Amino acid sequence: MNPTDFDIIDAHIHQWDPHATPREFSKLAKLMRYLPIPVDIAAKLAPLRDREFIGDPSAYLHPYLPADYRADRGNTPVESVVEIEVQWAGWKPDETRWVASLPFGVDTPALSTIIGSADPAAADFGAVLDAHQSASPLLRGIRTMVAYHPDPAVKSFAADDGALTAPAFLNGFAQLAERGLSFDAWVYSGQLPEVTALAERFPEVPIVLDHLGTPAGIFGPVGKDTGHTAAQRKALFDRWCEDLTDLAAQPNVVAKVSGLMMPVLGHPVPPRGTPTPVPTLLARVSPLLAHALAVFGADRLIWGSNFPVDKPITSIAGAVETVATALSDARASTDDLRKVFGGNAIRFYRIEPTA
Repeated sequence: MNPTDFDIIDAHIHQWDPHATPREFSKLAKLMRYLPIPVDIAAKLAPLRDREFIGDPSAYLHPYLPADYRADRGNTPVESVVEIEVQWAGWKPDETRWVASLPFGVDTPALSTIIGSADPAAADFGAVLDAHQSASPLLRGIRTMVAYHPDPAVKSFAADDGALTAPAFLNGFAQLAERGLSFDAWVYSGQLPEVTALAERFPEVPIVLDHLGTPAGIFGPVGKDTGHTAAQRKALFDRWCEDLTDLAAQPNVVAKVSGLMMPVLGHPVPPRGTPTPVPTLLARVSPLLAHALAVFGADRLIWGSNFPVDKPITSIAGAVETVATALSDARASTDDLRKVFGGNAIRFYRIEPTA
């Protein structure tokens, strides 16, 4: 099933210009502008964990702006988008200000929400939040890069495990509730119990689990020894199911049906510009989506494309069709799909109607 008869909110996209703004991958992007080396050859020089995470480096080497998203959206009826922070290397509120200045809403979908970057463990966390909110009235929450994987050959975004339960992080986290802000939790699946503990400790803070917890290797081998055998993948799925069920028991948590096409989940990367067929994706992701629907219900699932990160594996149209079909097969109704593809994002992110 493809929900093209109603407007969609894409609740998870990224925007960047590594040539003009300070990203953690800006140095490489600038270097590649002048090196006479094909991207695919240069990519082979990168560590395995980086190659397996991004699948295709080309998107990170060039700007990805509203017109690029519009082209990727094609005929999919996306009305507005939620822009999520991504590896800004400078003063974090400057990213919010930059995103707010982009030409959304002219011949592109409207920008409905911005999720900025901030670290609750930082001494200046409150000042950073205030600066984010001053930078744009569309700021609704923050995301902190805490994804950590015990396999050293799987790319981590935190130095070690336990970031969400560290005393300094917990001491700062309550300031989100004081400002009416939400928290996007992006973790690997082994960290799901940390998200559950955080949600239980701060029931007043709305939390959204990004990418259903990113179970790296669940579809195929990644890293040194993650998902390399059918037995490993089954154990990973079983633990993910159990931990997601526990997390869903926290009423202040919703889950994003996003990032399921990230290469780090173990998808084989097809040739550039050739999306994985929808039936193939359905066979992989349907068990995850059926379980997420069973434990969270249609009222607590939010769809996002995670573009351009998921672009090496799928198209936006393919992602929509895959998720909608899998949820429909799990007995989601048309009204349920309207919630997942828009209504729930409006409620969670307090999205105001577009003019």
